[in-house]
Amino acid sequence: MLARNAESLYWIGRYVERADDTARILDVSVHQLLEDATVDPDATSRQLLTVLGITPPEGADQFDVWSLTELVAYNKDNPSSIVSSVNSARENTRGAREVVSTEMWECLNAMWNAVAERQTYARTMGPHAFFSFVEERAAMFAGLADSTMSRDDGWRFLVLGRSVERVDMIVRLLLARVGDKASSPGWVTVLRSAGAHDTYLRTYRGALDASRVVQFLLLDRLFPRSVFHALKQAESCLEQLENQPSVRVGARAEALRLLGKARSDLEFLRPHDLLPDLPKRLSALQKTVRDVGEAVSQQYFHVAPWVAWTNTEVG
Repeated sequence: MLARNAESLYWIGRYVERADDTARILDVSVHQLLEDATVDPDATSRQLLTVLGITPPEGADQFDVWSLTELVAYNKDNPSSIVSSVNSARENTRGAREVVSTEMWECLNAMWNAVAERQTYARTMGPHAFFSFVEERAAMFAGLADSTMSRDDGWRFLVLGRSVERVDMIVRLLLARVGDKASSPGWVTVLRSAGAHDTYLRTYRGALDASRVVQFLLLDRLFPRSVFHALKQAESCLEQLENQPSVRVGARAEALRLLGKARSDLEFLRPHDLLPDLPKRLSALQKTVRDVGEAVSQQYFHVAPWVAWTNTEVG
């Protein structure tokens, strides 16, 4: 497969997942701000921006539901916004038309064309309509990819990107709550933002506490949005992309080594050891995601070796 097509598919997976996850997180947060008068809109909004890795614009004094939605959902100049993610996914799909099914292209193109109209409607009727639209289209795209793509290298790069982005978003959600009490309602917010609330309640029969929420989102082997499941899926994609059974010792590539180490650290972790060291463990996972992205880029997408930025000043 051409490197440019592989890179496009990888980023399509990441951008669609990013748009979907951001819409889920915003939907829950905005609902909380609108329904609960005791919640401080500015503090909650800034906490959410920190979770998403978005720097507030200069001169932003007080955030409310509407300014938060404008920045994180609609702002084209914010590369992490939902609209920017949709646009980037569409552009990558357009550039890789020969390896993407017609149905997948039409899904993203129709989504992109409808964004302006959906924004206008949401500004009148409320942002939930826009978030639901993004979630539905992302789910449709995932279903079309499942049903129209061959399980070849193109499919593996798409799933790899989706899985890596999913790990990053779940880790960000958990990092925002590491200081909360075990009985804090914020843990319910985390579950809903991750699309895991109903499945969690069925799994633990309604029992809700921080330890079980963290276990479910980090360690569960069956839930597709858990960190462990996403790491394992990404690792499987890389193993199939490598396809070098003659290698008998060690990992075949840096990205595969990083994913395998992160997955095994979680796989053999005792659940009661999870909470005491949670911030350090989440930060390590976040760093792994960054390192995996760089390693995948260097190995598959770029001919020249990747060079890290340094703080050395030119004199």
